[in-house]
Amino acid sequence: MQIPTEYLELLKTAIGFGLFSSVLAFFLAPLLTKILYKYKITRRSEFDASMAIGKRESKAGVPIMGGLLVIIVVAVVTMLFNWERSFTWMPIAVMLLAALLGGVDDVMHVYGHERRNRKIKQTLRLIRVHKEWRQRVWLVITLPWAIFKRSSLWLGSHPGKGVHVHEKLILQFIAGAMTAWWIYFKLGEHWQQIYLPFDGLVNIGWWIIPLIIFFVMLTANAVNFADGMDGLAGGSLIITFSALTLLSWLAGYEEITILNATTVGALITYTYFNIKPARFQMGDVGSLGLGALLAINTIVINKMLLLPFLAFIFYVEIGSVIIQVFGRHLLGRRIFQMAPIHHHFELRGWSEEKTVMRFWIIHAAAVLLGIWIALY
Repeated sequence: MQIPTEYLELLKTAIGFGLFSSVLAFFLAPLLTKILYKYKITRRSEFDASMAIGKRESKAGVPIMGGLLVIIVVAVVTMLFNWERSFTWMPIAVMLLAALLGGVDDVMHVYGHERRNRKIKQTLRLIRVHKEWRQRVWLVITLPWAIFKRSSLWLGSHPGKGVHVHEKLILQFIAGAMTAWWIYFKLGEHWQQIYLPFDGLVNIGWWIIPLIIFFVMLTANAVNFADGMDGLAGGSLIITFSALTLLSWLAGYEEITILNATTVGALITYTYFNIKPARFQMGDVGSLGLGALLAINTIVINKMLLLPFLAFIFYVEIGSVIIQVFGRHLLGRRIFQMAPIHHHFELRGWSEEKTVMRFWIIHAAAVLLGIWIALY
């Protein structure tokens, strides 16, 4: 079968963008590393239980926020050469919003002060004994918010100096809502349909809005949890965005194809510097931003229900955290030795390199299955 000329040209263009972004990232990487060292934006051991595993204490002092390399390159290249209001402006906007949230979290962990979250028992006691009646009324009115803040800690580690879990969830919800608004109200009725594997397109109307918000929030956090070993998140994202480049190319989404290829190129350079021993680590700025971009680029080519395959290892990571939370708070025991699950295998004796490469292989197999399903 002969490939139509326009499809071949799009593929050539996409590969060219990937190569260009990779080279650009190589030139920017030393400058970014120098800036991170200069301002001492490095990994700290406080509130990080994983630092006690094996030889992980050597990771202290390694620059974080290395994911800025990918975020900057993807944003700049897209804005200059692939800017199209119908397709690329919202993915870039959501990516930058999520990256900004992650960047604030990273910087606060370095320069911020420890932030505490009042326990519900303390709030209830203040409602009973506080001398000022106005303050007691205020505490009663804001009690649901206090419960939400405190219960959200189940989904995260020690809040430390950074952005608290409830704050992340709210801003991620905004990012998801922006994506849903754009797809439902701006892209037209065609994007209100959802692709069901082996069954075709089904119009679910406004129900697509909560689905989009859910997957954007879930995927951003999933990539964030996977960013715990050198090379793990970067290598897995290369596999996923390569698959998205192929799928968007086959579907004829020109701008999204180029955007995905640009991301692959920048990720190749990032992962080169992130392979153990890492020159820098992704940080929340990269993991949250790229997780959101992964979700929105999958949704816009109507492959949302394939995210469990295309983001397989990331969903395994966040799934292990949810299972661990369930075990600790409802069963009173740990299910894994440590979550996310890559630390569980590390504690069982797997080396970091062995864990990362096996996770890459498992993830690649799941992504291939997702591509196979998408072709039907």
